[in-house]
Amino acid sequence: MPRSLVTGGAGFMGSHVARECLALGHDVVVIDDLSGGFLENVPGGAELIEGDVSDPKAVEDIFSRFDFDYVYHLAAYAAEGLSHFIRNFNYSNNIIGSVNLVNASVNNEVRCFVFTSSIAVYGAGQVPMHEEMAPRPEDPYGIAKYAVEMDLEAAHRMFDLDYVIFRPHNVYGEGQNVADRYRNVIGIFMNQIMRGEPMTVFGDGEQTRAFSYIGDIAPVIAKSVEVTEAFNKVFNIGADTPYSVTELAHTVARTFGVEADITQLPARREVVDAYSSHELVKETFGDLPSTSLEDGISRMAAWAKQMGPRAPSAFGSIEVTKNLPPSWSSVAPARQ
Repeated sequence: MPRSLVTGGAGFMGSHVARECLALGHDVVVIDDLSGGFLENVPGGAELIEGDVSDPKAVEDIFSRFDFDYVYHLAAYAAEGLSHFIRNFNYSNNIIGSVNLVNASVNNEVRCFVFTSSIAVYGAGQVPMHEEMAPRPEDPYGIAKYAVEMDLEAAHRMFDLDYVIFRPHNVYGEGQNVADRYRNVIGIFMNQIMRGEPMTVFGDGEQTRAFSYIGDIAPVIAKSVEVTEAFNKVFNIGADTPYSVTELAHTVARTFGVEADITQLPARREVVDAYSSHELVKETFGDLPSTSLEDGISRMAAWAKQMGPRAPSAFGSIEVTKNLPPSWSSVAPARQ
């Protein structure tokens, strides 16, 4: 039985990947600091170790306790827009933590390292985004993700550490943290509706994204270690059809049986159009599930209604306040 480490396994994507690994017959160990995840997300059958991958001792300790065949690295603070204002935290969390895991994987002869990157590495003006395009990330989050991609390539060249890199995008579904006010727009909309608040949209709402249901993504990520043709390659993964944020707001409202009450906020500096092509992942993994936006939102909404509304949480350590969106600056205290 292969043993796998899933980082961020109490979080949204990590918990789904951990569950899929268990279904494949893996012995699964989860490491999570519970800063953005929840105990109830950790699937039954997985062993949870509470710890921070940015702490090299925590990583060394878990690798000394377990002999891992595979590492699935999903622990990250994935807030592209906010990353401009939490640069130190972003790079410490998303690069240093990854390097600690790569070091341990090399030293302990891990067979394959699976990394969830992001289409944020592409930047603007490259739609649909193809894997052969030169990355031009425009925010610190995308820069961090691309840095880890390059580090994995270097580790493979030097130490023969096999890897698989996925670039998912705008993933949503059951288990998402709907209280996070900085990321995951579908969760934000659902929480606002359940709280009786208007849905807030930055700018004119015409920015486009292809929203990807987690049930279509997680099984492929988990199974990738069994597909040697995928080793040492990069794959876009997610939905094919882009929608505007305004279209999304109306879809979410319909699912909840309410009229779309939209409040427009000042536009923020972000990539306007972001969606990718998926020919390579389909060629490598075969036909993939494709849940429609309406069906995926319906499934997530049923879960969200059971969970109920949550008080939006504020990030407590903003490092740069210049150009911080007003709707964030009113709730996010500056670092002292």
